[in-house]
Amino acid sequence: MRCCRLSLLAAAISVASGFVSPSSRGQSSPLSMAKTGDEVATSSRRRFIDSVSSGAAVAASSVLFTPSPAFAYGLGKANDKLKSYGLPGLVNVPGSYSALAEIYGKGANRSPLLVAFGFPIDWVVTLPSQDVNGEDGTIQAGEYAKGDTATFFVLPNEGKVDIQSKDKKFFAEALIAAISQKSSNIYQDFKVTKMEPSADGKYMYVNFKYTLLTGAGFEVERKGVASVTSVGNGVQLLWSASIAARYRAKTEDQLNTIVRSFVCYSDGLNFSADLRPGMENDF
Repeated sequence: MRCCRLSLLAAAISVASGFVSPSSRGQSSPLSMAKTGDEVATSSRRRFIDSVSSGAAVAASSVLFTPSPAFAYGLGKANDKLKSYGLPGLVNVPGSYSALAEIYGKGANRSPLLVAFGFPIDWVVTLPSQDVNGEDGTIQAGEYAKGDTATFFVLPNEGKVDIQSKDKKFFAEALIAAISQKSSNIYQDFKVTKMEPSADGKYMYVNFKYTLLTGAGFEVERKGVASVTSVGNGVQLLWSASIAARYRAKTEDQLNTIVRSFVCYSDGLNFSADLRPGMENDF
């Protein structure tokens, strides 16, 4: 079984990397190569790309992202978590959505943050892994079979900033860092297309697009939206994207709903009850 999984992971790593899974980018593809030469020749380029992308993500959802029965989420539970910290509940989350409120940074190698956002009820959630060396990975939800994801990201080596004073270049660089965590060679033609501040001035909503470069030599256009903020001593964002064709036809409103529900907290909170043993005295 171990060898089988490793083979599957290697087969689709180049495609799956565009979806930025939380702790490992390897995803496997069940795409059959038994078609005849004539059949392949008559298949459209788009269908091939979509099949590879979807197949890789489907296999990954069973190999890497199988949720535990303990992974029970919901708007009520997320709001209860926020309330336990004296914070308001999530707003503008549709009734057909689930939600999460989780601590990012339970290990000694990260500063803790309380992250919450809504997402479609049929999406799969993955959380950071914990071991003796600290914490690895991030908070992510997605419908991996379709290439739709929402991923939390902390900008490295960046202190607290005034988000509203930052220009387009700042947000472009932040998002490029987010989508290219494992490699700078998986994308091209990145562009910020729109910026809009939140009503309270704490977040900046950023629309963007880019082209995913696959290991098979194909290019996949992707579009998305992000919510960027700055709490504690850093800059944080939730970015959500899908294949461009799906964005135009279906997911634009969905992804905007997700990122506009996103909240991130740090200042003045006591995280000791939620941290790994040995870290309680640090925060």
